[in-house]
Amino acid sequence: MKKTFAWFDGAGVAYQLHDYKKAGVDAATLARWCEKFGWEALVNKRGTTWRRLAPEQQAIADTAAAIALMQAQPSLIRRPVVEFADGGLVVGLDTEAFERHSRGRAQPPAGTPDTPR
Repeated sequence: MKKTFAWFDGAGVAYQLHDYKKAGVDAATLARWCEKFGWEALVNKRGTTWRRLAPEQQAIADTAAAIALMQAQPSLIRRPVVEFADGGLVVGLDTEAFERHSRGRAQPPAGTPDTPR
């Protein structure tokens, strides 16, 4: 996340942070993200949260199961997920994609509380 913040600050792009690890994220937002990228791109299988899950929890059957798991364990969601005012959505640190979309304003998922930065 520090690299993402540094990129936006260095590029002079205003942004708002929604810390879904603390504030959570609604199912509709996760469904929209999954529709665009697939749940596999959003679930971080490299972290300790994933490794601590029981094998039956790791056996994600479908998008609905993935969304339920991400809501129950927000630390499983790969970071950052950046939504742009132009409708762009980026998962992970991708400065080229940030540059393409930075003409708009990065914003938190719709309907969620945010922290101005």
